[in-house]
Order: sequence, then C-alpha cells, then structure tokens
Amino acid sequence: TKVTEKLEEVVMIWTKQIRQVLVESEQIRREADDVGPSAELEHWKSRMSSFNSLLDEIKSSRVKKIISILQAARSKTLKQWKELDGSITVAANEAKDNVRYLYTLDKFFDPLANAPPVMMEHIPSLMNTICMIYCTSPYYNTSERMTSLFLKITNQMINTCKMYLCEG
Repeated sequence: TKVTEKLEEVVMIWTKQIRQVLVESEQIRREADDVGPSAELEHWKSRMSSFNSLLDEIKSSRVKKIISILQAARSKTLKQWKELDGSITVAANEAKDNVRYLYTLDKFFDPLANAPPVMMEHIPSLMNTICMIYCTSPYYNTSERMTSLFLKITNQMINTCKMYLCEG
C-alpha cells in the first residue's frame, strides 16, 4: 500500500542517519598532542549522551507505531532496522560501561594535573585502577583504548612537569 511504502521510506531515512552516527562514532579521534586523560572521560560521556538520546528516540511511541505497522505489513526494511537497533544498544552500553570505569580514574586526574611533579605517590594506585579496568571491562580492555588512555595520562604528566619548570 501507499502508506506502507511511505513508512518504509521514513525507516530507510532513519536507517541511513543511524548508520552515519555509528560510522562517525567509530572514526579515529583527532586530538591535540597535549590532551589529558579527563578528555577521555568527556569523550565517553558525550558519546553516552548521544547514544542514549538516540535510544530514547528509537523507543518513542511514534517510532514504535511505525515499526509495528511495518511488522504487520511484513516489510523487508525491518531486518536492517533490527540490526541497527541492536548496534545502537551495544554502542550505548559500551559508552555507559566505559564512563563507569573511567570515573574510577577521575580522582587521579586532578592530582596528576595540579600536583608538583612528585606525583609518583599517585602512580601505583593509578596503575592498579587501570589494571582493574583492563581486567574487568568488557569494552575498554582493548589495546587501542588502553593506548589512548596511557597517551593522555603521559601527556598530563608532561604538561604538569612543564608547568612546574616554567614556574620555578
């Protein structure tokens, strides 16, 4: 029917937009060389907010009505839609989980940025917490994620040392 065709067009537009969001979220981030570790937490908080908003939209009554009409019409567009719905859910769960784990490091970020370079007292606890994240996080325990985090921590240590030298 004409209604089904129109609704399929709408779902195809949504599908294209959601795919674009997913592709953009997986692109390599370009960050300044001196960005600190709190930027990692902010990135995942922003990503969590974006994906949660998208999930809220997908679960809205308007979208549910359209999907149920297309289910009744046995539309072929629903296969792609269900896959994307699953991908969005996984991405939202990943962001939420990563924020939860990165918050355990948050208490180290301020001393790392503001303490004089005798910050060595914080390093063992920081490393233990990172090890815990690596061993227990289902999403954040990849080489890529850990490298990004260690790079930011190192950047922060270098910035703190530079500031200390320039002030002294």
